[in-house]
Amino acid sequence: MRHPIALASLFFILTVAAHAQTRAATAAGACDRECLREFITQYLNAMVRHDPTAIPTAPTARFTEDTKTLPLGEGLWKGASKIRPYRQDFLDVREGMAASFVVVEENEAPVMLALRLKIENRKITEIETMVIRSKAEGAFFDVEKLTMPNAAMNVMPDASQRMPRAELIRIAEIYAAGLKVGGTFEAVNAPFAPGAYRIENGALTAGPGARPGSENIRTQRVTPHPDLTYRVAAVDEEMGVVLLRLDFGNTNSYGPGNALTVFEAFKIYGGQIHAVEAFMHIMPENTPSGWPNYEVKRPM
Repeated sequence: MRHPIALASLFFILTVAAHAQTRAATAAGACDRECLREFITQYLNAMVRHDPTAIPTAPTARFTEDTKTLPLGEGLWKGASKIRPYRQDFLDVREGMAASFVVVEENEAPVMLALRLKIENRKITEIETMVIRSKAEGAFFDVEKLTMPNAAMNVMPDASQRMPRAELIRIAEIYAAGLKVGGTFEAVNAPFAPGAYRIENGALTAGPGARPGSENIRTQRVTPHPDLTYRVAAVDEEMGVVLLRLDFGNTNSYGPGNALTVFEAFKIYGGQIHAVEAFMHIMPENTPSGWPNYEVKRPM
């Protein structure tokens, strides 16, 4: 018979070995930045080839376009024929989120695609998309101005300027609070950097070069959005970008019973918001996102 101490030692060794194997398996299944980026590339390539079998999806994977659940291969997949050079990725390694703003050609006409992929164990489990095809759908539609990603959105913050994930989210949420209150962003002391800008559906709507009264995003007049809600879609900690999905609520600005749904990206480093870029779509007010498992918040 083995001595109890020897058995205990053997159990300890086996337990440590099992934990080491689990950690190794987890590491092997993790998806780093380039892995996440490649999933976006695979998705876009498969879409223009009209071949949903070309991407690795989990058996439970779900696909939505403009909040509606569809079979993968429907919607934009039917007419997509080309990916234009504009593509702005947002890579959230911690949560396995690969998101992107992309200009796609559908039946030879340019459309804007906001894409979010959830990656687990090297499989796509969630595909959330929003497609804007015209000014009537998006309020703005300067798609031809979206030729290449903007340099400001792709500045790599140095170590002294990088911020913890929670702080990046907190600063992005100040912007949401400013929209709720309205007036100007000074009301919530939003920390905009000098020269900060906002681009919506390709149109420069705030910052240097914008229309008179909008050259300074901090003092630009903003309509109150009392019913605004939002959720965090992705946080690119390395690049200092927070991507929020916002429902602006009905402000009587976009036709009876309509509201804006927006994927809005905030470039944040050194404690300041340097750029805001958004893809947005007019939808009926209170349209469910199609993804109820994610926490929806209201600005404080």
